[in-house]
Parts: sequence; C-alpha cells; structure tokens
Amino acid sequence: MADSVRDSVRFGQEVITLTAVSATNARANLYRLIDQVNENSEPLTITGQRGNAVLISESDWHAIQETLALESVPGMAESIRRAREDGIDAGSTELDW
Repeated sequence: MADSVRDSVRFGQEVITLTAVSATNARANLYRLIDQVNENSEPLTITGQRGNAVLISESDWHAIQETLALESVPGMAESIRRAREDGIDAGSTELDW
C-alpha cells in the first residue's frame, strides 16, 4: 500500500505487526482498508494532525471486548493461566451441566 509504514511490536509473547497510514490516505482508500483489516486481522493506525486512531475488524473488536470482560471477573485470569499450565488432561472429565 502506498504511503504506509509497517512496524512490529511485542505484546506479551505475541508479535503484532502495525501498519500506519495518514488520514488523507485512509480517506482515499477506506473501502480497501476495511477489507484489509478484515482479511488480515491486523490493526491499522490512522495518523492525523491532532491524534491517531486505530481501525480493526468488527470480529477483532468483539474478541477484545470479550477478553476484557473475562479479565474483569475476579480470579478468571489466574484460572485460565493455571489451566494452560496444567494442560487439558488435568481437567475434570465430568461436566456439571
């Protein structure tokens, strides 16, 4: 994409690639950029004179909201970390439901 800048950022154990475009470029290519963030699941930074914004797909937005909701439940993050460490075989084989 013309006039874009790519950079990689480490977020925990994940490396996220960030692409930045100017607001002028984003305006001229909005439909293509919407397709791009939906196809790649990569956020796009739109740079402006008074601040920047981030364009992400709707499905990524919902995933972020779900993660934040789960993280807000006391003890949930620790429970998930413990389950990852213990592995699936350590879980209960009986279902309560």
